Amino acid sequence: MGFFDGYNVATSGMSAQRTRINVVSANIANAKTTHTEQGGPYKKQQVVFEDVLLQSGKKTNANDVEMNNNSNSAQSLRGVGVKAITETNNDPIMRYEPSHPDANEEGYVAYPDINPVIEMVDLIEAMRSYEANVASFNTHKNIDTKTLEILKA
Repeated sequence: MGFFDGYNVATSGMSAQRTRINVVSANIANAKTTHTEQGGPYKKQQVVFEDVLLQSGKKTNANDVEMNNNSNSAQSLRGVGVKAITETNNDPIMRYEPSHPDANEEGYVAYPDINPVIEMVDLIEAMRSYEANVASFNTHKNIDTKTLEILKA
């Protein structure tokens, strides 16, 4: 494991969770959007994560000792990344509002199938995951700081 690998994993997690927070926030903001540029109601979006692997022989900050004594697999975890942002294919929720400008011939308006309570729970979970990655980063930084203090003495 290289000197900066812990930092890289934590920052990749923060970046992925930031993307998730942005997507969930957009879902909450558009929970009542009945008409988009593509036509129809807003479609809920979700973030799909993927693990980012790096060949152990191609580490950017590994030294010769790490390279020769590495008994792990040929790949090592580098962090997490955003694989895709997908739209759900849920059917819209139809509400009878004949005076609404987006009402169909029968007077029904198509609203996105977004539950703001569920979205808020997802937002809180993403924020807590982000905070956990910040704590991991700070712990790694504190360990490195103490190591340098010990080596200085």
